[in-house]
Amino acid sequence: MSTPRVEPNKVVSVTYLLRNQRGDIVDYRDLPVAYVHGAGSELFPQIEQALTEKTVGETIEVTLGPDEAFGAHDPKLTFTDDLENVPPELRQIGKEFEAQSPRGEAMLFRVTQIENGKLTVDANHPLAGQTITFVVTVHDIREATDDERKAGRPLDSSRLLQ
Repeated sequence: MSTPRVEPNKVVSVTYLLRNQRGDIVDYRDLPVAYVHGAGSELFPQIEQALTEKTVGETIEVTLGPDEAFGAHDPKLTFTDDLENVPPELRQIGKEFEAQSPRGEAMLFRVTQIENGKLTVDANHPLAGQTITFVVTVHDIREATDDERKAGRPLDSSRLLQ
């Protein structure tokens, strides 16, 4: 029997860590997450491509620039206001809240700075403008069911490593 490899229509379970451009770990998943390879998953295409033909236990490292990952930092999505105009429950670095843009779109804002009586919020992704590196390890590979192939995602969580 041949060794299973990552290829289209396989359910692949992976763990990963994500480093920002300073090398700090900003996300870490030590419980495997699964996707259907080649089905347009939420993985960055460069990661899915790098995983192709890998086997259980293999690790890949993929570095993505801002244009390949979370985009450039847009200063138009950063706003500063007097601290007194901000509700007390939002006066904390890292606090997130949803608000509407002038066009009525829901946007997620994060408090990024409180200084000199001013509070700054940012609707950019926290990693916008940064080069990031994913380190991804393959933990399990199996055939996707017909329903999983049609859905483009794993359906039976009891069959996944989670």
